[in-house]
Amino acid sequence: MLQILYPPRCINCGDMVESDFGLCGKCWRNTPFIEGLCCDLCGTPLPGQSSETEFCDDCLTRPRPWIRGRAAFCYNDIGRKLVLALKHGDHQEIARPAGLWLTRAARPILHHQMIIAPIPLHWTRMIKRRFNQSALLAQELAKNTGHPCCPDLLVRHIRTKSLEGQGHEARFETVTGAISPHPKRRHHMIDRSVLLVDDVMTSGATMAAAAEACLAAGASDVFSLVLARVAKHD
Repeated sequence: MLQILYPPRCINCGDMVESDFGLCGKCWRNTPFIEGLCCDLCGTPLPGQSSETEFCDDCLTRPRPWIRGRAAFCYNDIGRKLVLALKHGDHQEIARPAGLWLTRAARPILHHQMIIAPIPLHWTRMIKRRFNQSALLAQELAKNTGHPCCPDLLVRHIRTKSLEGQGHEARFETVTGAISPHPKRRHHMIDRSVLLVDDVMTSGATMAAAAEACLAAGASDVFSLVLARVAKHD
């Protein structure tokens, strides 16, 4: 009866679909999911095919404090629209299917000793936004994989200015030292792998700051997973 009164609709365009929290066929085809060869550190798609571990130009030129990473789709077209709807449009329901997409992307890097943690928001931004979209994604991923999730493993103790419009070097300088382990949670990551989850990766500056905080707290290694990767196009 509920499906008759409230038929399931595409989370992007609103057209009717077969099940809740999904994309219609057209939107699915037009969402830039990352398939095939990708950078083993940040997940950005790479041309061609290879059985070897490959890296993008950004990851070859800038050391990453995490050891492997993946992304579900590229940050353009419908991918960008979905991220913005989740992050700024208060469409928290997008986290549910996004958790499935993250689970699929994360398969090559998951292992049983991992703890999942989101990139934290500063408390002032949390009050304004009312939720941390990265925490929603991390919790959905944990539900799907069975891995433990600690939503407040890390704390963003410095409110940094927006990274939008800043160059690579400025982004890294802005977030340096802005993230630290929660003093009552740091024991969860000692001698353990941490899988950090975020909505978007551009330069990787925020992910790097979070990874460095985990390693300084005693994590054995850090992995990166994002819903969308800002990828360069020729």
